[in-house]
Amino acid sequence: MKEENQTSVSEFLLLGFSSWREQQALLFALFLCLYLTGLFGNLLILLAIASDHHLHTPMYFFLANLSIVDLCLPSSTVPKMLMNIQTQTQSISYPGCLVQMYFCMMFANMDNFLLTVMAYDRYVAICHPLYYSIIMTQHLCISLVGIPWIIAILNPLLHTLMMTRLHFCSNNVIHHFFCDINSLLPLSCSDTSLNQFLVLAVVGLIFVVPSVCILASYGLIISAVMKIPSAEGKLKAFSTCGSHLALVILFYGAITGVYMSSSSNQSSEKDSAASVIFMVIAPVVNPFIYSLRNNELKVALKKALGQSKIFSQ
Repeated sequence: MKEENQTSVSEFLLLGFSSWREQQALLFALFLCLYLTGLFGNLLILLAIASDHHLHTPMYFFLANLSIVDLCLPSSTVPKMLMNIQTQTQSISYPGCLVQMYFCMMFANMDNFLLTVMAYDRYVAICHPLYYSIIMTQHLCISLVGIPWIIAILNPLLHTLMMTRLHFCSNNVIHHFFCDINSLLPLSCSDTSLNQFLVLAVVGLIFVVPSVCILASYGLIISAVMKIPSAEGKLKAFSTCGSHLALVILFYGAITGVYMSSSSNQSSEKDSAASVIFMVIAPVVNPFIYSLRNNELKVALKKALGQSKIFSQ
């Protein structure tokens, strides 16, 4: 056993889609298209918000931060996956794996925080419309984004530092397409009880608490909307938070599919598919959900694209 403990791995093998050997070219084309579409869509959102002063409001400030996260989250996994498919390798170095784990956790946490903040913003807009500008001050908006960014940066740093104290033996096979902490811990031949405790504690604080806040916000929103006498007024109120609600369902549905499923090898395809939804597909869908349902954003996009055409001539 001592000899085995002295063995240390220098790289890991990512086998998330290893059973799709004959479809590697199709996977490469699919993920490349999704990645580029997501980059293009979120960059357009940022361009529209930055170029139109009418969109310099709390709601669009939070949306801009969400677009930044949606640019970075797939960038932490997809380029490496595309490179592995192109070079027909499945390896990732030990330091590279820890770096990827850190950034995946950071941007996933921030995505979660922003959805919670946006739910609070919709609650204030619908339940306290007369006091919206008084409550949602610039200072509060910066705090609602700045504090989550600090937590999102420090939380995965703790897990990454805790991971460096673990020893990894000969088993270096990760049944996932990226370095997920729940896939790494079972590979260690050290005692991981403290790491697992921290993961469970963080899941409670970072995911359960925000999800409860979102549910509470929408509970109050629904209660306020139901008091509106006209059907047209109710529909208008619900439409203002429909896009955000769609993102919440997509994000938490995928997260539940990843972390509530078994960690056995047989569920690796299921875990990978669920992870693809919130790490690759959701960042692609988010800008389209908001741009297609938001007339202000549509107008701003048309103006921004029109100005870019003028400058290019």
